[in-house]
Amino acid sequence: MALEDAKTKSDEAFTRQSLTGPSYENTFAGANSFLRRRYTRDLSGVDIAITGVPFDQAVTNRPGTRLGPRAIREASALQSPDAPYGWGFDVMSEFAIADYGDMPFDYAMPGEIWQRIEAHIGGILEAGAAAVTLGGDHSITLGALRAHAKKHGPLSVVQFDAHGDTWADDDFARVDHGTFMYKAAKEGIVDPKRSVQVGIRTDNPDPLDFHIIDAPSVHEMGPKAVAAKIREVTGDHPVYLTFDIDCLDPAFAPGTGTPVWGGLSSAQAAAILRGMAGVNLVGGDVVEVSPPFDSANVTAVAGAHVAVELCCLWGWNRRKR
Repeated sequence: MALEDAKTKSDEAFTRQSLTGPSYENTFAGANSFLRRRYTRDLSGVDIAITGVPFDQAVTNRPGTRLGPRAIREASALQSPDAPYGWGFDVMSEFAIADYGDMPFDYAMPGEIWQRIEAHIGGILEAGAAAVTLGGDHSITLGALRAHAKKHGPLSVVQFDAHGDTWADDDFARVDHGTFMYKAAKEGIVDPKRSVQVGIRTDNPDPLDFHIIDAPSVHEMGPKAVAAKIREVTGDHPVYLTFDIDCLDPAFAPGTGTPVWGGLSSAQAAAILRGMAGVNLVGGDVVEVSPPFDSANVTAVAGAHVAVELCCLWGWNRRKR
């Protein structure tokens, strides 16, 4: 069946009729949508909307993450069209997943970006879909957090990152990928005491009461213990998961703007994410994939896998049993 589909189907980003089910289109051909899902702005019946925010004007060091959403979509075509490994259910067959395309914005007006993201993600949530966002630099997460907090109230955040992003910055007109979590905590849209930062390996003078499982602790504790701690801290609180790809060691994710050695391996990250099954995930993002600095697309491949894991985490509590 898969062989026959591959012979006859093409450009399923535009031609597929169903929002569910696998796609056996050739991985090296056709239009790139995330997991070959249908491109659409019609969210009727959509469970999860994948959307890109190609913004990278808030980076400290190397730019390039504006190209991240495109690269992640391309890398997602390499994944198996069957059930994601290790979850025990097929998120693509049980849930309607659509590619909502990228958020439009004026690159010459960076001060408007957070308001635009909040409205863009808010529209997805109002339509009844969950949002999984492809970045872009990490500053984009603040707009997404604001949109989710409007619907769910103050959020627990699970942040995979090399940096805590809580450096003090009381100028709320500044758009900065290293201070957005400080602003989120100060606005009250995030509850640090019910939030966890994983993989941190840079010093920050004030962690703002976030629970921190730094990279050395991850290596010492192991993924099962880390996932258990995350579940303990977040409880049944609404969780937003943001995954900065620099959480991974540069050996596994060289294509990022601020790489730091000593990070997580891809295997550790995958085990932690799957060990989090059951958390009350309401949305998430994967950010800081910078294709100009990538090697053999390995960072984009990692980003695509994380985005699929986010879909599976969201679907775990809602799946057919």
